[in-house]
Amino acid sequence: MATRSPWPRPLSLPCCCLLLLALGGPGFFQSHAVEVDVKDLSNNTCIHAKWMMSFLIKYETNSSEYKNATLMPSTNVTHDGSTCGNNTHAPLLAIQFGAGHSWSINFTKTNETYQGNIISFTYNTNDAVFKDAKTKGPITVVVKDNMHPVQLNTVYKCHHRDSIEVANVSLFFWDVTLQAFVQNGTVSKNDSVCEADKSTVAPTTVANLTTAPITTASSPLPTTTSKPVEKPLIGNYSIKDGDKICLLATMGLQLNVSQEKPVLININPKTTNVSGSCGNTSATLRLNDSNRRLIDFTFAVKNTSTNTQRFYLKEVNITLISFINGSEPLNAGNSNLSIWDTFLGSSYMCQKEQTVLVTEDLQIHTFDLRIQPFKVQNNRYSKAQECSLDDDTILIPIIVGAALAGLIVIIVIAYVIGRRKTYAGYQTL
Repeated sequence: MATRSPWPRPLSLPCCCLLLLALGGPGFFQSHAVEVDVKDLSNNTCIHAKWMMSFLIKYETNSSEYKNATLMPSTNVTHDGSTCGNNTHAPLLAIQFGAGHSWSINFTKTNETYQGNIISFTYNTNDAVFKDAKTKGPITVVVKDNMHPVQLNTVYKCHHRDSIEVANVSLFFWDVTLQAFVQNGTVSKNDSVCEADKSTVAPTTVANLTTAPITTASSPLPTTTSKPVEKPLIGNYSIKDGDKICLLATMGLQLNVSQEKPVLININPKTTNVSGSCGNTSATLRLNDSNRRLIDFTFAVKNTSTNTQRFYLKEVNITLISFINGSEPLNAGNSNLSIWDTFLGSSYMCQKEQTVLVTEDLQIHTFDLRIQPFKVQNNRYSKAQECSLDDDTILIPIIVGAALAGLIVIIVIAYVIGRRKTYAGYQTL
């Protein structure tokens, strides 16, 4: 969770918003929280909000490939357009940040409750984070908020990480404190906790996350051995084009993140949503594990010198939303891969563990892999080409060759010993 900045609170001005950007502590990841008080003409607060959010956007490049970009509010956040509303317009909370990006939400109420209504997000692909974007300029997406009704004169609180997906955009929210329709300008002391927080017995942790044990000077703990990370569960994933499956994938996935200490994260297929796209020469598989870990696999088709077509894994992009609780997302990718290569119309299979290098600090370990991103027939895998690690037939010539080499060595040694004995048997006359 972000820590509150020690900056002084801005002066209250009528018809304005007060905005505070809180920055987290030092480290590779830095947390950002936005706090806004929307006030009416009498300088009374009508909307109080403090929250953290980030955006993951998938965009097309000039080479018809797809990449991911991550956005989050930073130090140049403004709040133009926020309003308490009136008889004809709903209250609106709006912020602007970065190179032409903006986000807003309006609110509705009944006699007893209030809730968020419409969320609007505009991102500008002229921003440098959208490298080689095919479409330039602002793009707006609009979506209905999934917030449940909250009792009036109550502050809504939710530390749980939630997400909304629309088009090619994933919006993530966490550590939310919100009250709309504030009465008499005073933020309520009554809280309404979201259901996700109520079901959390222990502090939020990342499932299947292994780190070294933590000890403190004031409460020393006996030295313990970290439990080895178990092999990840095998997931079966598919993408449909209409009513037909166009992509099949089976694999166990484990992420290896190396920062100050190595961390292994198993992807859980039971909590993973699947999406993506199919094409004649390009296909994408997106796996979203609990809105915390997103992995994009991009496959491509190539022509060989013998005029045959093969497919291969060309690119991988990974976003870790909650690598460390309350942290900024980690986004990494590798667009220069050329692995999992086999004939078009076949499937690729490798039961042994493989490692896909994304960056020096981030790798993917795959287990029991089988993939077919093109030309799936009758919703089933085609004949598989096995990876060299699985091909036990290569052991036969190796074993035979080793045996022959050993036999030759034995013969040579025996011959040398025999020659020495023959020479030793002669006497000098």
